[in-house]
Amino acid sequence: MPLLGKGMLVVFTEVKARDERDLNEWYNREHIDERINLPGFHRARRYVAVRGSPKYLATYECDSVSDLATPDYLRLLANQTPWSQAVMARFTHFHRLTLRVQVDMTHGVGGAITCVRFVPDPRERKPLVAWLQETSLPRAIARPGLVGAAVAENDLEVANAPVQAKSMDHPRADEAEWIVLIEGADAASTAAAARTLFKLSSLKPFGVAVAPTIGTYRLLFGNQK
Repeated sequence: MPLLGKGMLVVFTEVKARDERDLNEWYNREHIDERINLPGFHRARRYVAVRGSPKYLATYECDSVSDLATPDYLRLLANQTPWSQAVMARFTHFHRLTLRVQVDMTHGVGGAITCVRFVPDPRERKPLVAWLQETSLPRAIARPGLVGAAVAENDLEVANAPVQAKSMDHPRADEAEWIVLIEGADAASTAAAARTLFKLSSLKPFGVAVAPTIGTYRLLFGNQK
């Protein structure tokens, strides 16, 4: 089964060690369920880092990236539950990507993902998508232990909608960051694929000037409707 929609929200978070129990309980008992019951949302999963940072990663699949900027969604962001307000106030790291899925070669659900993040030249979008779809992702998912991969691009207009709506979910995005999610049965397999296929030398033709950020995560919890 592919992703459940063409839009995705990806959120990276960290808290101090003393706040981790409450963060995990909040995610598993309130936040994930609250989000997947929104119109357009279908599935959410959360992960903890095996290697790399930030420590926690959550993904939310929706019909379209526009579902992340509807009046109802922005109203929810601006009126968080008391538990949400308490947890979010203790974030020591928060990075939010509102993504338009460009390539979807996922298949089911694996126990681990490796996340590759980079910023290409926007003028190189078409050749980058072609390379990802025709060369790099097919090579990745053909490796033993891999079950799928997807690529998405941060939509800056949608990403900055909460800023305009003055919600508490408000860090401004200034670059069109891309993300590759490589999914597999185990963390070692996904990490090896990412390190092999997404070196800076491979991304330079698409205007990537800085080495990609790579983090590997194992699944903690997920739910869907």
